[in-house]
Amino acid sequence: MSRHESRLLIEAGPFLRRELTTPGLMNEVTLALVPVILAAVWFFGIGVLLIVIAAVAGAVGTEWLFPPSRPRGASLRDGSALLTGILLALTLPPALPLWMACVGGAVGVGLGKLVFGGLGQNLFNPALVGRAFLQAAFPTAMTTWSEPTGAGGLLSIRASNLAIPLMSGTIDAVSTATPLGEMKFEHIPAPIASLLSGNTSGSLGETSAILIIVCGLVLAFRRTFDWRIPLAMLISVAVFAAVPWWIKPEAFPSPWFMLTSGGLLFGAVYMATDPVTSPTAPLGAWVFGLGIGLIVVLIRLWGGLAEGVMYAILLMNSASPLIEQATQPRGFGRGRGAG
Repeated sequence: MSRHESRLLIEAGPFLRRELTTPGLMNEVTLALVPVILAAVWFFGIGVLLIVIAAVAGAVGTEWLFPPSRPRGASLRDGSALLTGILLALTLPPALPLWMACVGGAVGVGLGKLVFGGLGQNLFNPALVGRAFLQAAFPTAMTTWSEPTGAGGLLSIRASNLAIPLMSGTIDAVSTATPLGEMKFEHIPAPIASLLSGNTSGSLGETSAILIIVCGLVLAFRRTFDWRIPLAMLISVAVFAAVPWWIKPEAFPSPWFMLTSGGLLFGAVYMATDPVTSPTAPLGAWVFGLGIGLIVVLIRLWGGLAEGVMYAILLMNSASPLIEQATQPRGFGRGRGAG
């Protein structure tokens, strides 16, 4: 070392930094979905993998055909299209035809991301955009639920999964109500043990509450998402559900039932935490999560649908820019009127 070179390197903390790139973020969330996929296969059979492949094919194929940047296929390297397809698939019923899952993936990426200019510019969560389209276009197929088959049906593939596109209007599944549907329309609560384990009917990836909580804790520990958003959602749902339940417990579900049933936990961990469509300011994250929880409770208890997580997240996605603008902290030394 020469006499003119500095012997000390002075920097501001923190000194331990974790480099988190966009592909790295997408890959971590995708890996955290693998246990959820395996649980879905256990409960609903190997046909789950076909639905995942179909949804991913629609999402990835659309981004390859209509690339937001050149060269073609370059945008696929960030892994967002793959993640969108997997997330969409895990919000679908087990008996859904594969071609519908593929269309949902294409719509999710096309209308949910590419029309806005690509990743980072979209207003709504692309996977939920695809599911909202399927819900509106194929309401019967999207509300036909199957009982979990367990180990006995591990290798089963439902005939309706292989239905010819646009040629079959029926779903060959024994229709059963989800725990939310039974509670809302028949006032029959599902056992909490079944909700925690996942041995209930519902969308592919939303049934096992314990598994989603564990995966969510791992992602939060890895700082893959802002922990304030899911925590605010769960607090909001628990508080707003507790009031009517406390007043009239025979007519309204308990807070712990509201927390462990339906797609609330899956939406809180994997959907609402999308960094593109949620606020970045800490206060904004709290407002965002609390708003989603309130809307979920309103729809579940007094709306016409048994579930409301998808619509709640999409509505708060639309409000995210306003929340971000209103909750961004001011720079030190700047007054309210400062530019």
